[in-house]
Amino acid sequence: MEQGWPRVLLFDSGIGGLSIADAIRLRLPHADMVYAGDNAGFPYGDLPEHEVVARCVALVEAALARWPCDLVVVACNTASTVVLPALRSRLRLPVVGVVPAIKPAAALSCSRRLGVLATPATVDRPYLASLIDEYAADCTVLRLGSSELVRLAEAGLAQGQVDDERVRAILQPLAAGDPDTVVLGCTHFPLIQKALARAMPGVVHWVDSGDAIARRVVQLLEEAGGNGAGTGQASSTFLFTAEPPAGLRKWLEVSQPGAYGDSPQISRVSLNTARNSSMGNAGLWQQ
Repeated sequence: MEQGWPRVLLFDSGIGGLSIADAIRLRLPHADMVYAGDNAGFPYGDLPEHEVVARCVALVEAALARWPCDLVVVACNTASTVVLPALRSRLRLPVVGVVPAIKPAAALSCSRRLGVLATPATVDRPYLASLIDEYAADCTVLRLGSSELVRLAEAGLAQGQVDDERVRAILQPLAAGDPDTVVLGCTHFPLIQKALARAMPGVVHWVDSGDAIARRVVQLLEEAGGNGAGTGQASSTFLFTAEPPAGLRKWLEVSQPGAYGDSPQISRVSLNTARNSSMGNAGLWQQ
């Protein structure tokens, strides 16, 4: 960025958006970042659509009221499938969603056998079928939706490891189809990619949306120009609606040393969804 410094707000139901945060940090090392994780509502794949929309819009608007930003990233595949129209109608900022990387995966596959690993909600969405029809019509596409795998990824951050046997058992139906390329259609899954690769050693390509989202963020910020809301000090603020994940600070220290600033702020916040009669009319305060 040549003019000003950006501040980016990332939203997820838990820690999955950290995979997107890392990709953005690589391309915008001086940007300020606000991460809003609605882990009190985790996992979103188990919630009705109207509740996902209400919680997401409320938390994003409340966070923006406290930390003005230049762009919002919905770093959650499940939320992206349902909440983007509501957010874009209410915000005057660019809003970027996450789309399963079907197109690049199809370009990489030699066997024309693809796997899509996501939450049950994402796997069942019509938009995923549309992406497959448009970009992978000549491929056999095997889909696996697992909320348990998302929970394992969340637990893995706290414990510093993932249960390989559980991962292998969950992936067995996908492994049986022998894909050479697997789309990671949930932002949690790049965080446990090594465990996934151990469970399916025959997969040549694991494809996620992180870098594509980061490139889109850079493009939109450059198009906007002007002075950003950030400081240029790579400050990082992490907000969670339940107890902040154990192991988060360690992860921030080792994923990209120094990338999240000298002292990332990690807080639990309360979201007053009782006042949320118009979705975004909610209060936010630290505990």
